[in-house]
Amino acid sequence: MARKQLPPQISKVTLSDGKTVRYELRVAVADTTGKRRWVKRRFEKESEARTALATITGSAAAGVFVGKNVRTVDAACTEWLKGKRGVRATTLYGYTHALAPIQGELGQMPIQKVSKADLDVVVDQLVEGGLVKGKGKPRKPWSARSVNMALRVFGQVLESEQQQGNVVRNVAALVDRLPVETKDMETYTPDEVQRLLAAVEPDRLEHAWHLALSGLRRGEVAGLEWADVDLEGGKLTIRHNRVTTGAVTHDSAPKSRRSSRTLPLTAGLADALRAAKRRQATERLALGEAYGPGTHVVVDEAGNSVAPANLTFWWIAACKRSGVRRIRLHDARHTCGTLMHLQGVPLAVISAWLGHASVDVTARVYLHSQNDALTAAAESYGAVVSKRVIGTA
Repeated sequence: MARKQLPPQISKVTLSDGKTVRYELRVAVADTTGKRRWVKRRFEKESEARTALATITGSAAAGVFVGKNVRTVDAACTEWLKGKRGVRATTLYGYTHALAPIQGELGQMPIQKVSKADLDVVVDQLVEGGLVKGKGKPRKPWSARSVNMALRVFGQVLESEQQQGNVVRNVAALVDRLPVETKDMETYTPDEVQRLLAAVEPDRLEHAWHLALSGLRRGEVAGLEWADVDLEGGKLTIRHNRVTTGAVTHDSAPKSRRSSRTLPLTAGLADALRAAKRRQATERLALGEAYGPGTHVVVDEAGNSVAPANLTFWWIAACKRSGVRRIRLHDARHTCGTLMHLQGVPLAVISAWLGHASVDVTARVYLHSQNDALTAAAESYGAVVSKRVIGTA
């Protein structure tokens, strides 16, 4: 039987010893970006060379051919992070934190070789805890939300690599996300708001809780400066959002364009701010030159601005002292939106007050029915139904 002729892309090569034969494959194909690449490989057997030729040309025809490279997971992640020039420092820190365990476990692996199974192992280890950090300390177990964040961010890295023609597919998209337990948001009733504010009136941070219950975000409360409070004009302007990035706390721009807003002061908030100004003046006088800048509305006894996390701790203490049930500090913001809604304030106005990008966000996330309102609704509906029944009897 006649021997099959080699295709033009495969040639028989005799090595320098004059005896050993190899089959060299040379073929030009377009990768996923459309760029033409030369692929050159050698095989011991002719059948292996033919199989490789069929695989490569088939992948190129399907538009999924990717040439081999030694680019590592660590290099891809590092380059992707460097390219995120338009994001906030806190967002970039979040991305870096999310990618850290993947870089730690798979960093030296060629990114082309990362499989779904590799990522499944990392996910299991994150859930169980024990992965080693860069400094050799074990990581605590991650929450489902944090694990899903890591998969989402690494998926963005792989998507970028795919667009550059470095990987065939985004294997992170194949990994099942963990179910996330959604915690119900709680809000105060008008009575609870009044009880809490009455209880904290002697507190030096009374004004902080007035601000929180007026719908400001935690970072907006911590970042508010006296220069942005007009007590005579009865208004304040949100210009800063105080955040903690790693070990550094600093003021940044508000969360979104609509987060920058000017709000009128209620009588209670104005009184609380005036009382805070008097207290801080007394503290400045007592400390003299040792007193800090005092530029922020919420400061410690030495006039220094505070980290947002500290507000959370102090809020818990304020709830305990007042005797009202404890809700999250962010739920004080929810309380503001919900009570406005129950008072008939239009959604568009509430959205502007809270600094949301759209009314849909306000309606979906920040407005919550309360038991008293539900009871009133039931009574109203019951009265209507009863009248109709009586009328038809």
